[in-house]
Amino acid sequence: MDLGLPSLTTGAVDRVWYSADGSVLYARTESGRIFQTVDFEQWKPLADPRVMPPAVVSPAVATLPEPGLKLGVQASTSGRIYGTGSNVYRSDDGGLTWSNLTGYKGLSILGDGLADSAASPRDPDEVAVASGTGVWRSMDGGLTWTGLNEFLPNLPAGHLVAVPAGTRGVRLSLAGGASEIEWAPGEKSAWEPLDGSDLQRDRDLKAALSQVLKHTVTALATAKDYIYAGDSEGRLQVSSDGGDSWGTAYKAARDLGAVQAIWVDPNDPRVAIAALGARTNSAPNQAKPTYVVRTMNGGIFWDDMTDNLPETAIAHGVAADRASGAVYVATDAGVFFTTTDLASAGRPSAWTYLARNLPPGRATDVRLDAGANQLYAALDGYGVYVAIAPHRLSDARVVSAADYSTRAAAPGALFSVLGARIESARSANTVVPVLNASDTASQIQVPFEAKGNTVSLALDAAAGRFTVGLPLQDVAPAIFVDPEGTPLVMDASSGVMLDATKPGHANARIQILATGLGRVTPDWPTGLAAPLSDPPRVLASVRAFVDHSPVEVTQASLAPGYIGFYLVEIQLPRINNAGPVELYLEAQGQQSNRVRLYIQQ
Repeated sequence: MDLGLPSLTTGAVDRVWYSADGSVLYARTESGRIFQTVDFEQWKPLADPRVMPPAVVSPAVATLPEPGLKLGVQASTSGRIYGTGSNVYRSDDGGLTWSNLTGYKGLSILGDGLADSAASPRDPDEVAVASGTGVWRSMDGGLTWTGLNEFLPNLPAGHLVAVPAGTRGVRLSLAGGASEIEWAPGEKSAWEPLDGSDLQRDRDLKAALSQVLKHTVTALATAKDYIYAGDSEGRLQVSSDGGDSWGTAYKAARDLGAVQAIWVDPNDPRVAIAALGARTNSAPNQAKPTYVVRTMNGGIFWDDMTDNLPETAIAHGVAADRASGAVYVATDAGVFFTTTDLASAGRPSAWTYLARNLPPGRATDVRLDAGANQLYAALDGYGVYVAIAPHRLSDARVVSAADYSTRAAAPGALFSVLGARIESARSANTVVPVLNASDTASQIQVPFEAKGNTVSLALDAAAGRFTVGLPLQDVAPAIFVDPEGTPLVMDASSGVMLDATKPGHANARIQILATGLGRVTPDWPTGLAAPLSDPPRVLASVRAFVDHSPVEVTQASLAPGYIGFYLVEIQLPRINNAGPVELYLEAQGQQSNRVRLYIQQ
């Protein structure tokens, strides 16, 4: 995270210590996990479980610079002593006098929560500090500091507040819900803190409902006039009239923990799923705990969906897709997936553990994007991961290749078939080129010859043929973005991709990779890469907007060397607002998705 300290930060660390020869540094996170580093950059989980933090034995000193100072583990006999309190201190004479190493204008330059310090056995000028913002190291006795946090898997992940959409990136609450951070589109280095207004609104609503329901509300979800509230004692209560009245509370037969999360169908809010905090099944003959439940009638009855989920896990988050019946749950044991008919009673299929490419660890939340095409999972310590939602493998979806959204087709546009390896495709009597195919996604191009109000695609996959009809328009512009929401935008002079670390400049020419801009002149064959020189020009008039103000479009053509990509070049004004701006395209009154572009003067 970027908190404006000397280096990037992470979650709280409460102990640091060196090996006997000083070649290895150990750190224990607030959650109790221990990591080690030998190159003072990359961290690995502790390989030897017998290695434990040394006992704290504070030497007797004459004076302390502040009450309650915690003296570090010392290996030096030089009289050098380090200590932590509100700041880091050093004494070179056994504690007679002290120097403040981190104080500046009444604050510590290493942030709050300084917890421990340790001097290296091989050099008393080398000191490491554990704090509420991670691990810090100095090689010159505390005159300068560097964070060792960039590769320490200690991000205190909480709930997913939002997933990428338009100019918004992934938003995540930190553990405990005290603050909110964002991985913005185009960000490459660190999470940035937000003002926390989203979390404050959530806290205010929970506090108000707690007063109404006479119990501490820990989770809530709303859709239309429905409000679902779960409390700290595992109760679930529902209002179908915006809070004017409340139904009878549901409580599982066993004493479980607080309700952690609730998902509600936005189109039919009678359907909802709740995740409760399960506790260890201490009685051998007692039924296993129920901690994932669903309702199909607005909370009148709740059905158990727990089935084969681990008995001792706590469920922290839940997400679902009504159309496919897919349900995802985040637990202490990781992310699990099942399918069921959310509109009728019946047991779900067995839960499947989703472990591929995910580090082992506690999952704190899951969320699907608006089209239920991509699954986001927050893992404590490791951050947020994204993948094509597994349920798409049995429920393929044709979406825009630019941003995986549901969008009208246009002649020449690129589309992705999520969840199927497409072997061949046709539209009426025209062959539709399959440009790329894998087990999770395939890419096809709508023929330039497509006409009418719809285009029908017959797709041959390993599981058989299926047909998809898409509305057809002359243009349906879309700017390409990656799963983090970063747009494919380049500096025209250098060809460098632009993002938060490499912003564009005022008065520069910017190139945008897009699709859906329709027919070109001269005509160009479907499925063939555009020529490297004099690529065919777009017939439609293309406009571009930066922060809602029109900018000059100097070129709109097929992208040289690519199939189905269009290149739109724009000229930025001589004077621009520095920082992130909103960019979008327009053709024949049809607007593209909004993306975030970074500009500096």
